[in-house]
Amino acid sequence: MSYERRPMSIEQKSFEIITQEMGSAIDAFDATLQPVVKRVIHTTADFEYTDLLDFSDDAVQSTFDALKSGCKIYCDTNMIVNGLSKVALGKFSCKPYCLVSDEDVSKEAKERGVTRSIVGMEHAAKDPETKIFLIGNAPTALYTLLEMIKSGDCAKPSLIVAVPVGFVGAAESKEEVLKYDVPYIRVRGRKGGSTVAVAILHGLIYQIFQREGI
Repeated sequence: MSYERRPMSIEQKSFEIITQEMGSAIDAFDATLQPVVKRVIHTTADFEYTDLLDFSDDAVQSTFDALKSGCKIYCDTNMIVNGLSKVALGKFSCKPYCLVSDEDVSKEAKERGVTRSIVGMEHAAKDPETKIFLIGNAPTALYTLLEMIKSGDCAKPSLIVAVPVGFVGAAESKEEVLKYDVPYIRVRGRKGGSTVAVAILHGLIYQIFQREGI
């Protein structure tokens, strides 16, 4: 059988199809947002994200500044950590990490009767080097981060990617983000997930990082 085997060609063709099928809908986004929207659609094969993605005015530039200065990036799942381009992040000395599987975090969460996502976020949000937060799974992680920003226990992030997925608190937590003066990229409603969080950051960092192959 005959099929495309070259990774770059597959990606390029995919983005050509996405651009064609989006049509004039892509014009609703400026040049720095279009790569993010297209990459999320590429990851999910779901064009509904055209209407679900929401960006604060300062999200892109704030993220570029944080990445170029080098920063830590907290991810609420190890899937996000594993999915991110270490080559691109390494170019800017950025380090993604997740704490939900750490033994101390698991122990504390069990003792307190709360989610590991809450405890992991409590530790990460107190780290001044952590400027970007990618939340693709747990609404409790997003709620905790917002509570810590409000209380002053966390400095204003350079970016919150608010895309927790699910049925309990996911949509509500993403609406809560709008009450805070923070740079954000969010997905309205129940949809989202770790792969969406990865796609969003890649849609940004690949605008300032020259890729060589895939």
